[in-house]
Amino acid sequence: MTEQPTVTWTEAGETRSAVWRSEAALPPPKRVVVADDTITADAAYHYACEGTAMLWRGDFQNARQLLLAMARRVDRKPHRSRKKNAPAAGTADAFHQHRLAQSQRARTLGMLLLPFDADYSIPLRRAPDVRLACTEAYGPAGEPFVASLRELLGLIGAHEWRRNGVAIPELDARIHPHYGVFAPVRSEYLKLVARAPLPADTLAFDIGTGTGVIAAILAKRGIKRIVATDLDPRALACARENLERLGLLAQVEVVQEDLFPPGRAPLVVCNPPWVPARPSSPIERAIFDPQSKMLRGFLNGLADHLVANGEGWLILSDLAEHLGLRTRPELLAMIAAAGLTVLDRLDIPPEHPKAGDTSDPLHAARAAEVTSLWRLAAR
Repeated sequence: MTEQPTVTWTEAGETRSAVWRSEAALPPPKRVVVADDTITADAAYHYACEGTAMLWRGDFQNARQLLLAMARRVDRKPHRSRKKNAPAAGTADAFHQHRLAQSQRARTLGMLLLPFDADYSIPLRRAPDVRLACTEAYGPAGEPFVASLRELLGLIGAHEWRRNGVAIPELDARIHPHYGVFAPVRSEYLKLVARAPLPADTLAFDIGTGTGVIAAILAKRGIKRIVATDLDPRALACARENLERLGLLAQVEVVQEDLFPPGRAPLVVCNPPWVPARPSSPIERAIFDPQSKMLRGFLNGLADHLVANGEGWLILSDLAEHLGLRTRPELLAMIAAAGLTVLDRLDIPPEHPKAGDTSDPLHAARAAEVTSLWRLAAR
């Protein structure tokens, strides 16, 4: 059994330690000081920038205010001299610089730590009851630990998404994403799935099902049997729960597979991560696909899992093309090398708020983005 990492600090003249938790797989901070309501935002920001974490012993709500104050200092506009050397928008260098800035921001704001008791309660004044949110993300409680306040706020936000759900007009229902499973908050690609002509209504494979939303739409469209696959245990549990809530488990079988289940189908659907870049944490794997591994795996295996005259639906944004991370000729070459041909392509422009946010460093790429459903067949 792998030994759990620990975080160590000195308090009341004694050396203490606790288990370290990080869903982003960050290592425990090497230097930790105890902090409370008396610390100033400038002092906290200075500690964080130099790599010193602060274990909070004050009022919980004051910790939240301190984190906001630290975020304002991180987000101050850079000097013009720094902007002069910025890479041109729409280039891979601009994207990687943006990712680096995001990573540095997360690392700095992750230096404010909280103590947790063995039952996931927080032993601080005015601390909320986060036991259910922690159980949903971490599993059954076990022993005291330390985690960042920023991570806890992410857990709380995920719990609210799971509790309230995401409205899916194509289902006239809600999908409830679990922590670490990509939430279908962007509806464009679901509209494509709902309107593309079906090659048959007997059987479909949904590759990388996530919340199960695509499988649910296909079931609602009348496909009699669907096999939905995923490798992530969180996604499998999430998909089963959503499909059960929608009364669709009789039509949809959820199985743990790396891409394809055994056999062939008239329709095989895949919505891989859209950006060919390395995720900075495990929970980013639904967004970033290093070296287009899942995309290539789907394309290269598709022909062997289609019946005669069957179709593969590849759902993919061209955001990577606008970011300079992949070209359209490269994508077409992947399709051709896999022995596939393009029957048709359905396109839809972006509808999400970031497409109109001119303050976003990636605004130009997001505004130009088009999401497509590629109808593919074996050549």
